Amino acid sequence: MRITFGALLIGTLVLSSCGGWRDSRINPTNWFGKSRESRVEASVDENLNPLIPQEEDRANLLGSRDEVQEDRSLPIALIKDMSISRTPTGAIVTVVGEAARNGAYDAVLVPTEAQGPGELEYTFRVTYPEKATYRGTEATRTIRAAVSLSNQDLRGVHRIRVVGKENARESRR
Repeated sequence: MRITFGALLIGTLVLSSCGGWRDSRINPTNWFGKSRESRVEASVDENLNPLIPQEEDRANLLGSRDEVQEDRSLPIALIKDMSISRTPTGAIVTVVGEAARNGAYDAVLVPTEAQGPGELEYTFRVTYPEKATYRGTEATRTIRAAVSLSNQDLRGVHRIRVVGKENARESRR
């Protein structure tokens, strides 16, 4: 009885000391830490006149014009949460956003052009229906998108940032 009680007591003490592991930097689930909100820098192209439509003159091999699908996606209104989950082959970045109105679809995280060394930046874009829709409740406007990153994509990265229309969220190592 004494040996069983002693083993139980030692086991309890060992397990209770593991509570600090959850918040330590050694724990792989805390790899990037929690995301926090950051501000969005607005970029305006001074050479672009918004009143003149931009058209590209493209022809296929036979000389006929191809119909170019226009990108109707817009940055999502508000980014509510971002999490990075470690996988054996890299990580999965999951973002929760709130659209401006109901009916948003085709949620995608698009890599931005200007990325500094050691950082990955994405824009959370959604497509809205052409017809007007109601604003709806917050629950009906909540949309999730994710992107999978390999270990090679993450090599040397210390910051992952996701940008929306009104705000941005970032997570650092």
